[in-house]
Amino acid sequence: MADRRFFAPAKINLALHVTGRRDDGYHVLSSLVAFADVGDWVTASPAGAWSLTVDGPFSEGVPADDSNLVLKAAMATDGPPAAFTLEKNLPPASGIGGGTADAAAALRALRAMDGRAFPNAPERIGADLPVCLLGRACLMEGIGERVEPLPALPPLHAVLVNPRVAVGTGDVFRGLATTDNAPLPRPAPWSDARALAEWLSAQRNDLEDPARAACPAIGVVLARLQATEPLIARMSGSGATCFALYTAAPQARVAAETLAAAHPGWWVRATALA
Repeated sequence: MADRRFFAPAKINLALHVTGRRDDGYHVLSSLVAFADVGDWVTASPAGAWSLTVDGPFSEGVPADDSNLVLKAAMATDGPPAAFTLEKNLPPASGIGGGTADAAAALRALRAMDGRAFPNAPERIGADLPVCLLGRACLMEGIGERVEPLPALPPLHAVLVNPRVAVGTGDVFRGLATTDNAPLPRPAPWSDARALAEWLSAQRNDLEDPARAACPAIGVVLARLQATEPLIARMSGSGATCFALYTAAPQARVAAETLAAAHPGWWVRATALA
């Protein structure tokens, strides 16, 4: 069996409504999700015991034991052990599903390596795991277990910005003023990025206000993104990564270059979303 290497794309919540809270404490969500062409890489190799090696620009502080979702997900499969290498290119705790996307890439690598099935109820491993296993634009609902694929989105040129500040998801959810908001309306096909941005402007990320209270740098990022005159700028997930959409790739590239030059300590990437 040969080594298998899979991409783990950043997950972007274009809109995220918190619609309830279950008795077990899990929050119920309604979210429009897309995936970027930037992300981590996961390689799986046959081995006599489970192991994980982490490298890449954001490897520092990333656990290499079974608390990492890569090993947690892999060890939930019905198959022999494997050795994994995780190339960590996405900032951790950044609201773009990095750890869960890594787990999904690990499961794909194992399936390619020996044909093993994905674990049952993957949302028990990570709420975003079902959507990351799908890896395409979709509507995600419930605690992440209900995923509905959507028709292909129009070409979306974006900039992702993280101020290199980790935001605790639990702290953000605890800061919610209300948890019984209306779900997203049913998505309709959008003719272009401008039409999608207009639809998004009527939606929200309900986690943005508590995240900005916990991490004021998010407000600075959003203000700097708005200054580049995008179609829309918003925070993804529980933060602190924010995104902006543009009508064309050159506009996104210039915005990214401008922001990176002005804020060399930030993580800034021009990307395409799908």
